[in-house]
Amino acid sequence: MSEQTPIPLERIFGSRSRAKLLELFFDNPDRQFFVREIARLVDEQINSVRRELLNLDSLGIVKCETYENKVYYSANSKHPFFRPFVEIFSKKVLVQGGEKTKKSNWEDYIRPVKNVLRALVITNRLPGQEGLDMLIIGDDRDRKLTRWAEVIEKKMAKPLNYAILSVDDFIYRSRVRDRFIVGVFDLEKTEVYDPTNLLVEK
Repeated sequence: MSEQTPIPLERIFGSRSRAKLLELFFDNPDRQFFVREIARLVDEQINSVRRELLNLDSLGIVKCETYENKVYYSANSKHPFFRPFVEIFSKKVLVQGGEKTKKSNWEDYIRPVKNVLRALVITNRLPGQEGLDMLIIGDDRDRKLTRWAEVIEKKMAKPLNYAILSVDDFIYRSRVRDRFIVGVFDLEKTEVYDPTNLLVEK
């Protein structure tokens, strides 16, 4: 029995530009992109990209926010089709027990510092918005976490506003309801690493 030829995604989703945009957003669901950056990454004319972005925004599939006179788009994690789209478009696949499950970039990113990293919070802060992009909690006495954070900045290809706290410092600040910590947890979070439940009820 011959295998069925896969149907091109643009035939399913209506256009080549739309399929490329969906792949960009849902293969990178924790990132925001501005319009010219999107056009460059998907290699499509900017007018075609703008038209498709308006369509996706009107459907609630992507969200649009403006900071410092730049319009940023990102996958809308609250859309009911968010997880199905990630399943379709994400290239990050991990095989476990014969089943394919999606794997976050952060699983790979964290691996080199797992022995000193106690918890990590990645937020959805956009440029110009107050707060942190990354809260790192762990043992940084040998500056391993500091060097790791610098590597992450290069991987993300953008400057990150981050803070590194020891476990004792984090626990104290949490107990006194420090504004800095409260502000971090008020932001939308895209990734949380908390193997020992340090962040529970924070």
